[in-house]
Amino acid sequence: MRNMKLITEARFGKEGEARTLVALPHTWNNLDGQDGGNDYWRGIGTYEIDLPNPTAGKKQYIEIQGANHVATVYCNGREMGTHKGGFSTFRYDLTPAMKLEGNILTVAVTNAESDIYPQHADFTFYGGLYRDVNFIEVNEAHFDLLKDGTQGVFVTPHCSGTTRFDLFPIGGDFISVEIKDAEGNVVATGGVEACEHANLLIAVKEPHLWNGMEDPYCYTAAAKLLAGEEVVDEVTVTFGYRSFHVDPNTGFWLNGKNVPLHGVSRHQDRQDKGWAISKEDQKQDIALIKEVGANTIRLAHYQHDQYFYDLCDHTGFALWAEIPFISKFIPTEEAYENTISQMTELIAQNYNHPSIFFWGIANEILIGSDNEPLRKNLRDLNALVKAMDPSRLTTVAQVSGAPIDSEHIYMTDIVSYNHYFGWYGGSVKDNGPWLDAFHKLNPSVAIGLSEYGVENILKWHSATPMNHDYTEEYASYYHHEMLKTFAARPYLWATHVWNCFDFAADARNEGGVVGRNNKGLITYDRKLKKDAFYIYKAYWTTEPMVYVAGRRFADRAP
Repeated sequence: MRNMKLITEARFGKEGEARTLVALPHTWNNLDGQDGGNDYWRGIGTYEIDLPNPTAGKKQYIEIQGANHVATVYCNGREMGTHKGGFSTFRYDLTPAMKLEGNILTVAVTNAESDIYPQHADFTFYGGLYRDVNFIEVNEAHFDLLKDGTQGVFVTPHCSGTTRFDLFPIGGDFISVEIKDAEGNVVATGGVEACEHANLLIAVKEPHLWNGMEDPYCYTAAAKLLAGEEVVDEVTVTFGYRSFHVDPNTGFWLNGKNVPLHGVSRHQDRQDKGWAISKEDQKQDIALIKEVGANTIRLAHYQHDQYFYDLCDHTGFALWAEIPFISKFIPTEEAYENTISQMTELIAQNYNHPSIFFWGIANEILIGSDNEPLRKNLRDLNALVKAMDPSRLTTVAQVSGAPIDSEHIYMTDIVSYNHYFGWYGGSVKDNGPWLDAFHKLNPSVAIGLSEYGVENILKWHSATPMNHDYTEEYASYYHHEMLKTFAARPYLWATHVWNCFDFAADARNEGGVVGRNNKGLITYDRKLKKDAFYIYKAYWTTEPMVYVAGRRFADRAP
């Protein structure tokens, strides 16, 4: 059967430096990536990891769940391969390079500038092995661990109960599948002969639907690979039955019920940790997002940790998942291929999650310029998504100035805009008229807001708040006006605050705070909820609450 060992330490050194022992996950930018100056170190860091001795008759793999941006892997000096893209899981078969003992894995990771996305964006690009690293042993016959970083088992459930399995074994004779409900009861079984790509249909009678925050009901499926009568490998996945659609006039519908989507965007970093965060950190983020009353999260601007998607499955958030095709188009073949590979891995690795509804193909990609190579890249990404997963919708986060009558509005199933009227320009009251003008011109296009927000720094206060004063009072006014704007426009398919949490952007210097984007409803260290947090909580939750805003405005004029 399958054995997995979590790797918890490595010897690490930057270019030209001696290696010292570090704990994994690890980033070398946890401090200089958040202190301002846009001078955090970007280069090659090398990790050396002592591997367990191999088990006779088994195959050995290394699994790396996140290495930013490019990682080249060696086992005992033998090159295993290079992975391009800092946010997805990848694995290599180490078996041909393994010795009986004394095995060493070397991983050279670089976050230096290249043609691998992202390269231009308003957040810090942390380098390192910042997610879990696992050593895996399996039998000769096993589910394919090299299938785009997945476990080789894909589930496509339908509300009728029909459940399709796409199974990718290597070797073996037969695959049996057992479906269990949330209580652990076996509700259906099936089996199929093992082949390179096996298909299996199993019917579940009257399935209990996954119903968002109200009832995030999940099933599990255990796929067992048999060689003769022996079970030689087993993979268990979580999935859910649900139906949904988006209407350009009434917004989001889940299981036949109109459910307005209101929520937040999230970056994955933490103060003094960067991207090397723990599972407890992620659980806290989930709890805080749930507390504010959100029912949707835009996971910006890249693939997040599988553990976070798992938490969302069981909490009921409707997710927008996207790749970092962001801000500035890179007109090279390598960059094009990288968008394709990152999208392929994003969809394949997250296909089974019932919480994901929308695949984002780009964010503010028109900041640089518009041209035919860029449009072709977007069209190809959209076509790839529809081919890999026709069950979900494609979307894009447009920069505010994107023309509302251009081809870009019609490339994806639905569209959203990043608007900062009331911060970077104009008035907060400009948002409603703009949305109405778009809706009138494009009545068949579902429109949402993928970003909106203002800098909100807790040391600044004013009795006469105004745009760009960084005060809590202006932020409270702005967010309250945005909520009133949304309430009057039920055609919006979703709205996502930018951002739930303050996050690192080392190039920034805003309101006396360097290295940080301060638009969060919660501080970077997650210790303080800003006044605006409670405005959303009042709108979005039904639990009785009282909160007196302005408590930090202590030095008031008499």
